[in-house]
Amino acid sequence: MAKNTSLYFRIVEGRSLPAKDVSGTSDPYCIVKVDNEVVARTATVWKNLNPFWGEEYTLHLPTGFHSLSFYEVQGEIHLGLELLRDAKRIGLRCHFIEARDLAPRDISGTSDPFARILFNNHSAETSIIKKTRYPHWSETLELELETWELTEGGNVTVEVWDWDMVGKNDFLGKVEIPFACLHKTPVLQGWFRLLPLGNHEDDAGGKLGALRLKVRLVEDRILPSMYYQPLIDLLVESVISPDSSPLTMLEEVTTVESRQDVAMTLVKIYLGQGLVVPFLDYLSTREVNHTSDPNTLFRSNSLASKAMEQFMKAVGMLYLHEVLKPIINRIFEEKKYIELDPCKIDLNRTRRISFKGAASEAEVRESSVEMLQGYLSSVVESIVGSVAQCPPVMRVAFKQLHKRVEEQFPEPENEDVKYLAISGFFFLRFFAPAILTPKLFHLRDQHADTRTSRTLLLLAKAVQSVGNLGLQLGHGKELWMEPLHPIILCSVASVKDFLDKLIDIDQDSVSEVPQRAVFLPSVTVKEGYLQKHKAEGPQLLSRFAFKKRYFWLSSETLSYAKTLDLWQVRSSIPIQCVCVVERVDENAFQQQHVMQVVAQDNDGQIHTIYIQCKNVNELNQWLSAIRKASIYNERMLPSFHPGAYRSGKWTCCLQANRATLGCSRTHSAVTLGDWSDPLDPDAETQTIYKQLLQGRDKLRSVAYTLIL
Repeated sequence: MAKNTSLYFRIVEGRSLPAKDVSGTSDPYCIVKVDNEVVARTATVWKNLNPFWGEEYTLHLPTGFHSLSFYEVQGEIHLGLELLRDAKRIGLRCHFIEARDLAPRDISGTSDPFARILFNNHSAETSIIKKTRYPHWSETLELELETWELTEGGNVTVEVWDWDMVGKNDFLGKVEIPFACLHKTPVLQGWFRLLPLGNHEDDAGGKLGALRLKVRLVEDRILPSMYYQPLIDLLVESVISPDSSPLTMLEEVTTVESRQDVAMTLVKIYLGQGLVVPFLDYLSTREVNHTSDPNTLFRSNSLASKAMEQFMKAVGMLYLHEVLKPIINRIFEEKKYIELDPCKIDLNRTRRISFKGAASEAEVRESSVEMLQGYLSSVVESIVGSVAQCPPVMRVAFKQLHKRVEEQFPEPENEDVKYLAISGFFFLRFFAPAILTPKLFHLRDQHADTRTSRTLLLLAKAVQSVGNLGLQLGHGKELWMEPLHPIILCSVASVKDFLDKLIDIDQDSVSEVPQRAVFLPSVTVKEGYLQKHKAEGPQLLSRFAFKKRYFWLSSETLSYAKTLDLWQVRSSIPIQCVCVVERVDENAFQQQHVMQVVAQDNDGQIHTIYIQCKNVNELNQWLSAIRKASIYNERMLPSFHPGAYRSGKWTCCLQANRATLGCSRTHSAVTLGDWSDPLDPDAETQTIYKQLLQGRDKLRSVAYTLIL
């Protein structure tokens, strides 16, 4: 019996966060740690003390994990404090070990940190560590005290600063420890959270602001496969001969909160069985047959609607990227000021449109309409020209949906309903949300700034109107959108033609390959350009140590070459030899977003390569993918070195012996959940079984009513 522990969480927003920049604002982001390892990081929301993130994550956790922490980054410092009292002297000793996650204060995205200890009128400072957010001091400073000071109250203060050659040093944070604590515990050591200027730990809850989170921890005990086979057989039978179906029972017992998880799990089960189209057809047929007003069809968050949403994300994300990414990138790069709402036009935020003077409100609206029309035309043209790019299984699912709607609503006055059923999913639940929040669909690594975010919102509204075939134009409150109505109405004919072509596909010619086939040894799970450095190679300067290489990951090998050309010779690491997949401290190479893959060959020799990613999100994705591929390896090590072996010692623990045991615990079982995960039929069926079990009282009540 296995145990699965998963954590589902949504980082919603921050409120009243402290200002950390000289401008009175901050650039906040959130990090999530499991047992002190960063496993997820939100995007940075620039210059905002009330940031909205709305980012959702799934974490697969190891059995016996100890702690989970969420916080808005200010940094932490690792130090030890000791009160010295003997016949010869009285003093305060502070051992500055290291700091992490310090705020970047320099143009390079790093800082030049040093630390300072203060008590009464005594102070001392560490050396300056250049260009890092993860300084390692390993320095001990002492303050000589007078006898009378032992009875003094007050705090011992440790401050961290960014050194600047020109101008004032920048404050990075502080720790305040009551001096009385050292009387009770003469030696204090650990990681301490850095607080903003003027804040104390006691009242940090009020002055550090607040985070709004939604967190759900799920622990399941997974039985051997044979125990789940009867339920799998029932689920398969229910879409082949849907007279009596456990799916009907699931619809009865799912709550609003659980519906998305159930829909996602069912989509995975039926993808694995090669029956996802019959499954979607079953749910859609039930909803269509129970709908009397075509205007309400699929407008609720029913199991059918949620299942179609999850299905599109499962099979259509690469397609969505092909269609939208060039346009989204252009909007981010151009950063145009666009506004149609007269109540929100800010003439001070726009550049001069003409040389005659500041732009008027009319000029801003005219310019905004022109730019939005251009963006909308590009989006519509890209979508309607993408029939061949759309995954065949998605086209077949829409064909079945079109057929069911047409059978239920054959009247001439309902001619558009069969189009609206498809476009409602395609435009309103797939493309429009991706335009509105491209970060959540992995179209961008960062959230949009305020100006770009407003442009995306207006564009998403227009795309929704296109998806509604222009039928609701003029009926809403946002009359200021009227200048876009002509181009929306002109798009309707091409959208209908696109939908007709989309469903013009021979269903028998499309075979539903089980999703697990994606993870056969010959298929690449993840690939892309990264920077590589071999530990055994020459010890070059950090900026020359990493070389650009193209990486491929399959369930059998992690391989790389100079380019992705087929003729290039590839170097490979067998996945079965991988024993460590971990992050590397920034101060090891003075580089960010570095990970290490450690492999042990058949002779017991250890080989390490260091890989640098473009950003923290790419780093998390590669870490998670390689960990998932190697999670069942028997050679996985319990500890590792988060630093690198340089100049005759490890940068993390300063040990001179290269073969010494690692100084930090590994996190090989901590992985991010996503749609590229291999299917796990046992765990997925357990989820469905648990849902039915939780609803057994309601099912009994329904059955009793039917009997009566």
